Amino acid sequence: MVRLGPAPLRSDRRIALGGLVAVVLLAWFYLWRSASGMDHAAMTMGAMPRAADPGALALTFVMWTVMMVGMMLPSAAPAILLYGTLVRKSGARGTVLPGISIFAGAYLLIWTAFSAAAALLQSALENASLMTPAMALAGAGMSAVALVAAGLYQLTPLKQACLNKCRNPLQFFMMRWRAGPGGAFRMGLEHGAYCLGCCWVLMLLLFVAGVMNLVWVALIAAFVFAEKLLPGARLVSHAAGAMLILSGIWVLAGI
Repeated sequence: MVRLGPAPLRSDRRIALGGLVAVVLLAWFYLWRSASGMDHAAMTMGAMPRAADPGALALTFVMWTVMMVGMMLPSAAPAILLYGTLVRKSGARGTVLPGISIFAGAYLLIWTAFSAAAALLQSALENASLMTPAMALAGAGMSAVALVAAGLYQLTPLKQACLNKCRNPLQFFMMRWRAGPGGAFRMGLEHGAYCLGCCWVLMLLLFVAGVMNLVWVALIAAFVFAEKLLPGARLVSHAAGAMLILSGIWVLAGI
């Protein structure tokens, strides 16, 4: 007997997955082009943008927003696709793809708010001459403090609680399920908030390595992906925390 039911679901998943892949690739292409331009601009101190300029602040905000899309959307993809599956199986067949868009958009709205805060922080650091032309912290002491703080946060109950929510999207949906576009938006915000609680300190490490250092951007994104999706999350998280603390101590020792 031919089963027709799963075919629309597979089609929806392919369209949603294709859309997510396209958005992530576009984000990384933008980051690559931006980083290439900044490599040349960083050759002179005067070329470094100052966030007191509203135009520079807006560009910094866009840069952070696109960077968060490229870094965070891959690890959120399983939850986004699972949401579509649950919508389809609940019988709301006409709202699967719009629902996925709303859920994903609300999720990214949380990271857009974080990007605004990060842009303002970068702005303040630049105005205080605490950033290098490569957009990294100028002082080894501040870098050491950031590394130790990030390592300690990895060991906190708050970090583990948020990580558990991110790693168990089915449990999240079972406990937080709300139907309709409004429900998709609210669940996207809630899932994004848990993800922010899990990863915000890791994102601030970009100030240590260089905000547009694409090698470190990719490494942090890969770690977030592994921490959320691979087995042994607590061990990985604690090991990373210990390494960050030791790195901070090593930096302090070299001052």
